Amino acid sequence: MQMNGSSSSFGPGGLDLAQSFFKPIQNGAPPSTTKRHTKISVVGVGNVGMAIAQTILTQNLADELALVDAKPDMLRGEMLDLQHAAAFLPRTKISASADYSVTVGSDLCIVTAGARQKPGESRLNLLQRNVALLSDIIPPLAKHSPDSILLIVSNPVDLLTYVSWKLSGFPSNRVIGSGTNLDSSRFRFLIANHLNVNAQDVQAYIVGEHGDTSVALWSTISIGGVPVLSFLEKQQIAYEKQTLENIHKEVIDSACEVINLKGYTSWAIGYSVANLARSLLRDQRKIHPVSVFAKGFYGIDGGDVFLSLPAHLGRGGVLGVTNIHLTDEEVEKLRKSAETILEVQNQLGF
Repeated sequence: MQMNGSSSSFGPGGLDLAQSFFKPIQNGAPPSTTKRHTKISVVGVGNVGMAIAQTILTQNLADELALVDAKPDMLRGEMLDLQHAAAFLPRTKISASADYSVTVGSDLCIVTAGARQKPGESRLNLLQRNVALLSDIIPPLAKHSPDSILLIVSNPVDLLTYVSWKLSGFPSNRVIGSGTNLDSSRFRFLIANHLNVNAQDVQAYIVGEHGDTSVALWSTISIGGVPVLSFLEKQQIAYEKQTLENIHKEVIDSACEVINLKGYTSWAIGYSVANLARSLLRDQRKIHPVSVFAKGFYGIDGGDVFLSLPAHLGRGGVLGVTNIHLTDEEVEKLRKSAETILEVQNQLGF
């Protein structure tokens, strides 16, 4: 079942008003074939998927948006709700279907679908259920859009990005996890609050696992181009390492706090993923901490693993990984983060 966005056909016999309403000018040429038509597909229309879809629409990031979900009634409802806002939004064709053929020709496929943890369920069992779910999602996406970029948002994102890479058969540069892009935004927000500056003037990264073993790169933090820790040391201004660790812990716990308060997270991840979509599809060449194929970087060599590193993103996906100088302690923590992911990955036997 496919639910399309709109039609120009009215009246008996399906009169095409688009042909009748407009008269072409004389000596005109057909539309240029070089104009790029951008299509984004979002799989999963829960709170996260719809926050992403809504942000993509308001930021005018696509000419066409396709929604996919296994619940047809909710899917149609969400599609109609977005279509009814057409007068207030940039023109975007919106379609929806439980059939993955609706995603054909996508430039970017965003996967948010995932099973929720049941009471008393182990993390490994939840992961296995999500792997089974992805086994039904990724192959048809790859089939209908073989040249697309896959952006995985479902959690645990690093492991599921690895699984998606294996299932898709795509080159590693075209499979990306949302990773710690949002964690890094939370990090920048907290630092900005401490220093009373705009978060956009803070450059700071969380890398590694999107989870408890994530790594805060304190040595690389800068405010308006000024390296923070080296500045404090040169000015002989004392700071406590525990204060830094408390800020990092607040980043790790922040998602749980939001979930405990409102039941789910949505808006921040919506903006985060739309920000990634902009960098990718508009070839912005921006640096984002996202989950990428990390083997060979910073001494990570225990196996094929995806985790977040500062990546250079553009129309081709991951264009490269930024060669940031890390302290020995940060490198060690990053390797341990990779080992943690690989340990669970090996239990999957995938």
